Amino acid sequence: MEGMSAPPPAVSIAGLGFRYPGGTLPLFKGLDLTIGAGERFGLFGPNGAGKTTLMNLMTGLLSFSEGSIRLLGKDIHTKDRSTRSLFGFVPQDFSFYQELSPVQNLAFFGAWSGLSGPQIRHRTTELLEILGLTDVRHQRADQFSGGMKRRLNLAIGVIHTPRILFLDEPTVGVDVQTGYAIIRYLKELNQKGTTLIYTSHQLSEAEGLCERIALIDQGAIISGGDLHHLLSAHHVQDLEGLFLQLTGKAYRDE
Repeated sequence: MEGMSAPPPAVSIAGLGFRYPGGTLPLFKGLDLTIGAGERFGLFGPNGAGKTTLMNLMTGLLSFSEGSIRLLGKDIHTKDRSTRSLFGFVPQDFSFYQELSPVQNLAFFGAWSGLSGPQIRHRTTELLEILGLTDVRHQRADQFSGGMKRRLNLAIGVIHTPRILFLDEPTVGVDVQTGYAIIRYLKELNQKGTTLIYTSHQLSEAEGLCERIALIDQGAIISGGDLHHLLSAHHVQDLEGLFLQLTGKAYRDE
C-alpha cells in the first residue's frame, strides 16, 4: 500500500570491523551484508575464512567495536529479550545438557527464551514428534546417537519459534536419513516464514537448501547473490565448482 515502509531485512550488516584480542590484523574490516526476510541464505568459505565468527557476531556471542548489525531492524548490541527472541541458533557444538532428557532440556531452554509452561509443553510435544524423539523424550541425552543429538540441538534452537534461524553445520556427522529429515524440516520452517542463515562444508546439501549465498575468504565477501545466477555467470555446474573456482584448490586446514 502506498505510504507504507518496506519491512526491514532479516540481517543488515554495515561497516563491520572485528579483530580477535591479541590479533595483529582485523578479521573483518568494513564488511557489508544484507539478508532479506524469508530467505534461505548460505555462508560459505574455506577453513579460517570467518564464517563461524561472522555467525557468532550476528548472534551476539562475540562483540564488535566497528559498524552495526541489525536483526529485523533491531541492533544486536542491545541484547534485550525482545532482540534475543527474534532468532534461534543451532551451533556446530551440541548446546544442551547431556545429563538431561529432551523434555528437561526443552523445558530449561524454553523458559530461558521466555515461554510459559503451557507454551513449553505444547512446543515440546510438537517438536519431539516432528523430529522423531518422542520415544526417547525421558532418556538422558548422553545415551543418544549423533543423529539424535543433532535433532535435539535443532529442537532447542527453534523452541521459541524464532523469525531468524542461524545454523552452523546442522547435519555434520549424521547419516543420510537424518540429514534429509533435518533439511526437509528446515525447508518447512522457511515456507512458514523463518529466515534461514546456514553454513556447512557439505556443499551438495547446501546447494539444495540455499537460494542466495555469500562466499567469504580472508574476512571479505568475494562473491554473493542468487546461487543459480552465480553458477551461470561463472560457467560452473554446482556450488562445489563455484567454491573451488573462487577460493582456489590449495589446502586450507593448516
